[in-house]
Amino acid sequence: MTAIAGTWELKLKTPIGTLPASYTFVETADGVTGTATADGETVPLTGITTQTTPDGERVGWRQAVTRPMRLNLDFDVTACGDELTGHSRAGRLPRTEVTGHRSG
Repeated sequence: MTAIAGTWELKLKTPIGTLPASYTFVETADGVTGTATADGETVPLTGITTQTTPDGERVGWRQAVTRPMRLNLDFDVTACGDELTGHSRAGRLPRTEVTGHRSG
């Protein structure tokens, strides 16, 4: 079983402020699927990868958003227990710090 499965409340520290988002990851027979919900928009996660490391489970994914602006985001985070840390990046923009905790 993957450590990322479940619902997570994330905070993305961006140049325009800290943005909250809810992420849901589901383990299926074909791998992990997921969605992100923020600012009234729910988008699918693509290219989800997981790798077990000594620090927890390293997870990567991509997503496209249209709010607050149109961006394609790449995530690289580590989930350890009910905590998550890492970063996201939108193209050539600087990395954005990502933190979160499992909800429920």
